[in-house]
Amino acid sequence: MANITFKFEEKGKAAETHEIFEGESILEVALDNNIQLNHNCGGVCGCSTCHLYVESGEDLLPEMSDREEEYVDRARDPKYNSRLACQCKLSQNGDLVVIIPDQSGIIGH
Repeated sequence: MANITFKFEEKGKAAETHEIFEGESILEVALDNNIQLNHNCGGVCGCSTCHLYVESGEDLLPEMSDREEEYVDRARDPKYNSRLACQCKLSQNGDLVVIIPDQSGIIGH
């Protein structure tokens, strides 16, 4: 077991810390804790709506696949630490910190 801290670009939203278990994706943890993170494809690496930034703990996640990289390139404002939450499954115990971009301009669920 480890912890994941969600930070938000959306003004007025305080950071939240939750448990994450090995093999669990960031998207699963977000949804289980009622954190709005769009995921139009249902979490199968078919879109870029669950895009986020990994602030720390990147080494605890699997390497980005070519497919994920294609979708990250299509995301709004991609950066060097961009990932898709559906593809980020904790591969070893340790703490993560991620930043969720403002979701208000994304059409989806």
